Order: sequence, then C-alpha cells, then structure tokens
Amino acid sequence: MNASKVPNIVSIVALVVSATMASVAHSQVVDTSEWACNFCPFESGQRSDFSVGVSTVSDSSAYFGDATGYSEEGAYANVDGSGSYTNDGHRLNWQIEDLGLDSRYAELSGALQGTFGYNVAFRQIPQHRFFTTESIFRQSVANSLSLPAGWVRAPDTSGFTELNTSLARTNIESDRTMLEVGGRYMPSSRFRFSVNYRRHERDGLDIYGGSYFTQSSLLPGTFDYVTDVVDFGIRYSGNNGSVSLRYYMSDFDNSDARLEWENPFTSSPGAETAALARPPDNSFQQLSLSGRYRFTQYHAVAAFSAALGRMEQDESFLPYTTNANLTVSQLPRSSLDAQIDTINLATTLTAKLFDGARIKLAYRYNERDNRTAQDIWTRVIADSFVSGESETNIPYSFERSTLNLSGHYDLFDTVRVSGGYDRKTIDRDFQEVAEQTEDSGWGSLRWRPYKALQVNFKAGASERDIDRYNEAFAATLGQNPLMRKYNLAYRYRRFGELTIAAALGEAPISLTINALYADDDYTQSQLGITAADDLRVTADMSWALSDNSSVYVSGGYENMESEQFGSELFAFPDWRASNNDRFYTAGTGFNVRQIGGKFDLRMDYTRSDGTSEIDVASAAGGLSRFPNLESTLDYLRVRLSYHRSNRLEFLINLRYQRFKATDWALAGVEAGTIPVVLTLGADPYDDEILIFGLGVRYRMGVPATAQSE
Repeated sequence: MNASKVPNIVSIVALVVSATMASVAHSQVVDTSEWACNFCPFESGQRSDFSVGVSTVSDSSAYFGDATGYSEEGAYANVDGSGSYTNDGHRLNWQIEDLGLDSRYAELSGALQGTFGYNVAFRQIPQHRFFTTESIFRQSVANSLSLPAGWVRAPDTSGFTELNTSLARTNIESDRTMLEVGGRYMPSSRFRFSVNYRRHERDGLDIYGGSYFTQSSLLPGTFDYVTDVVDFGIRYSGNNGSVSLRYYMSDFDNSDARLEWENPFTSSPGAETAALARPPDNSFQQLSLSGRYRFTQYHAVAAFSAALGRMEQDESFLPYTTNANLTVSQLPRSSLDAQIDTINLATTLTAKLFDGARIKLAYRYNERDNRTAQDIWTRVIADSFVSGESETNIPYSFERSTLNLSGHYDLFDTVRVSGGYDRKTIDRDFQEVAEQTEDSGWGSLRWRPYKALQVNFKAGASERDIDRYNEAFAATLGQNPLMRKYNLAYRYRRFGELTIAAALGEAPISLTINALYADDDYTQSQLGITAADDLRVTADMSWALSDNSSVYVSGGYENMESEQFGSELFAFPDWRASNNDRFYTAGTGFNVRQIGGKFDLRMDYTRSDGTSEIDVASAAGGLSRFPNLESTLDYLRVRLSYHRSNRLEFLINLRYQRFKATDWALAGVEAGTIPVVLTLGADPYDDEILIFGLGVRYRMGVPATAQSE
C-alpha cells in the first residue's frame, strides 16, 4: 500500500471506532423499533451489529482476487459492522465492510432532522489482472525501465541469449482508493445547500506497448493517477416546483506524464532508448441550472436543465524523438493548450391528457466545441528516421440534438398500449460523415388478464441515415475509400422484446421469462461490418416452499453474430470474417431458515459457459477458422448460521470457484515466442479456489424477547 494513503485510512478507521465506542457506551439504551431498520423516524435509541471472522484461501488467483481482496493463498481476518445512534433529533450511522481485506469500506453519516447532514466514506478496491507475467525490464526510477545488466540485443527474440535468465515475476495489479466527504445544510424548508468532495487515487502496474516500427515490447509501467472532484449545489423548493444551481469541477493529475524504456532489440544508432506520453493532466468545470414545475390544473409537469462546461489540458509535449542523431524541426508549440467548451440543454413535458392517457415530450441538445488551435507537425518513425511528411492535429467537434415523443393509453382495465418516436441529429467537424440522422419508432402492448399474470411485448425499428460519406477525407487518413466505420455508416435496426411474469395459481411460485432479438443491417457498407444479430433469452423461477424456505432456478442464453468484409489489396472486398459468440448461464439455490429454531442454511450455485467462433474466408487463403475462445465458470457458495440467541450468531461460509479460459492469444505465448514482439508471457486464467470461513456476529440494541442470551 502506498504510504501516502495511510493517513486517509487511519482517519476513517478512527472515525468509525469513535462511533462504535459511542454505540457501546450507550448500549443500555434499547431501541424499541426493529433493530435492522436503517430509515426509521428519529426516535432515541441505539443499535449496532458486529461480525468478526477468519477465512482460509486455498490458492492465489488474480481473477478471483480482482476487487474481492482474496488474491493470495493463506489466512485472512475480517471485521464487518454497522450501527446507528439517535438522540434529540440527531441520527448517527456508521458502517464498515471487509476491514481486514484490501477491499475495505467504511462510512460515517449523520443528520439533525430538518437542519443539516454529513457523510464521510472511504473505499479501497484492489485490481488484479495477471499473476503469471514476467519481464526483463528493471524499474530504475518511477517512469523509466532499463535492461538488465549484460543484456545482448538482437534483431528478434530468438537472439535474446539472456532472456530466460533475466525474466522476473511481475504481477500486473493496481489499487484504487476513494475518499468522499459531503454535507448539506437546510436553513429553511425551502432552501438546501450541499457540497461534496471526492478524491480517487489509482496506482500500480499496467501494460504499455513500446513499438519500434517492426518490433515491439510489452512494458510493465507504473502509474499514479489522482482525480479530485468538487460538487456544490443550491436548491430552492416552492409549492409546485423547484430550481437548482450547481457547480461541478474535476481535476485529473498524472504524476508520471511519460514512460521511458531501453529497446531490447537491435536498433538504429541513437534509438536505443525511447519514450511515450501517458494521460495528461486535465480539468473540467461545469455550471448548471435545472428546475421543474407542476401545473396542477393541467395535470402536467415541466422540467428543464442547462449546463455550460469547459475542458482544459495544457501538459507539456515530449520532444519529437529521443534520438539525438536525428535532425528534426522544433515543435510548433510547447503544449497542446487544449480547450473544449460544452453546452447541454434539456427540457421535458409530461402531461395527463385524460383518464388513462399520458404523453411525454422531451428535447435534448449537446454541443462539443473543440477550440484547440491547429498546427502542422512532422513525423519521426520509431525514433529511427524522419518521415518527411507533415500532419495537422484535428480538433473534433459535434452538435447533437434528440427529440423524443412517447405516450400510453389504457384501452381496457387489462390492456395498455404505448408508443414512441425518437429523432436524433448529429453534425460533426473533421469526420467522414458531417451530418447524420436517426429515426426510431416503437410500440408496446401490456396485457394483464389476471393479477398474477402480465405479458409485455415491445417492438420497433430505427434507421440511421447519412448525408454522404466523404471518401476524400477518409483518403487523407489512409483509409480504403470503400471502408465504412460502423458508427458512421448507414444502419437499419429492428428489435422485439417479450416478457412474461406470472404467479402460478395458488402456489407461491413466481416465473419470469424474457426474450430479446435485435437485427442490424449495414446495407450501404462494402467494407467494414455489414450485419449483426443479437438474441437473448432468460428465465427465472422462485418457489416459496413455506414461510421459512424457498428455492430458485434461473437460466439464460445469448447468441451474438456479426459479419464484416475487408480488403487485403486495398481495393474491393476479398475477405470476410464471421463472429459467433454464445453464452449459457444457469443457477440454482435454496434458503431455509429456522431449522430446529436455531439454524439458517443458504446455498447458491452458478454455471456459465462462453464460446466465441471466428471464421475467415479470403480469396487467397480460402476458408479458415481461428481457435475457439472459451470460458467456463462454476461458482458455489454455502452459508450456515447458528443463532445462539437473538443477539449472538455463529457463521460458517464456504465458497468454491472454478474458472478456466481458453485464449489462443495467450496460450503458449511465452516472452520470446513471437520473433518481433517481446511479451510478458501471461497465461490464460485457469484457477480453482476454495475459501472456508468461520465467524461470529453480535447485535446490540435488539429488543428483549422471550429468548435469553
């Protein structure tokens, strides 16, 4: 853990401990309401709930440990808890989760009814990507990677005589922490002031691509990002409406704006070292005004919002090259000095036309005005030679407007019909399509013949049209003039969705079935994606066997297919690729409470399978298929609790997970397998994890019952 984060954690933990001690000190005051109520009226009382446990993890796993905190083999101690204290109109709530893990969370909040409120929260999330990676690079300083002593350069990886002896385990992992402090003040029933501050910190090791024209290295580079966010608002509420004024500011800071590394391959003289730029420092500010008003006489509500924002970025440029042997011109300016202004407008009107009929009209407008100046830049290829060509930076801008009209009408007590129309228009600068319009229409029918049965059917279509595809502009970007980018191409989409929800007769069984189908056609594209289909079906059933027991079963299937055309000769289509992705999921479980009046038992099991097939047909190579991409997940969780009393509970937890992925891009690809690419040798996930845990839970402030401690 970064030492700079310790004060934050210590302060949060100290805050929670103080609140806990206050709860313990007032343990004689018993809240006569239900102890688990989090939103009860402000009545004097206290409650607290503590869980302490220990768990053992059978194996280390980056996949299972990602965000959970259980990443390494071994034993873990953990503490959870929550509580509240209420007195004289003041309420104090506190909560801690996974305090003994790297995925810890703590929050303290309070309020004086009708006057003010406050909250402090801290969250830490570990992120693990690979535990199987190895690297030859040594980190001399925070932003510099050097070759090991005695390294012998070669034109390709087969000549790396020191490769095997130089590899060292390098886990790709990082840590994210979030601190939030906020408060609100209500000087009267009509005015409300609020302010929130959030600080996000991310640091760790990530993978970067270091390219040298025909050779490349995957680099394990450190990063350290900090984002500060301030959100301030004023709200006035009247009898029939309200208005709010808000100021929002986000500031991103990257302590290492560049990454330098030594080239392990044989290079041109002077190109033994290179550097790449990383995310620059930047900021965003926005001022917004919003409000709503209810027209009681017309049964209508109108709402609006308007926001002005500005994004700025002024990070210093890196030089054209680190190769001192090359003669290059000076940079046109020392930094981008980027500025983007944004405008967001929205208005909505919802009205009741007559009994059983409602209508909604909405309009949104978004503008992104990139005011960054343009200059002419030269190019240096892989720190080896000057291309002699020049390029101009492109400040992309757009204007987007969306009009929505929808409504519903109750034909009968059991039937409701709904419909809607959307029109979206986009105007762009410096892109292949300057103007694009999309029209969408949909209709739905809801049928509820019985209280226990409801059927919903929705279908619609949309057409995205373009004024024209600017082939001349595409050519300036080095594109095939027949190529159509999927987000800029003409598209016709159809979709349908069916949902059935039922409670079967007098039996306490509920059933939900959902099916969705969508079809996309890019009929005016010769190169690029030309068609895509998506089919999803899910079903869930739950059965309340008794007041204390229930069982559920769920299942799902999804199939996504797409087809794209390309050209090897930079001419007409001469190859085709078809993608077929299929996913199956199934789950079951049960919950039994009060077994013998003392035990609760819960079990959940999930199975998931995924397969991706990629077929390629070309004029030169015929029909071929990539190896399938596959993944399988089995997850089982069993929880047994013994209620020693109304306050004391003993817990046993068992978790099992088996995850296996088949990925041809990783399987068998060691550090030197690819002649012109030095990789990190990551393996596909193949993990089997078993976690066994014991815990005890104690509650204070529980109402006295006939059951003694």
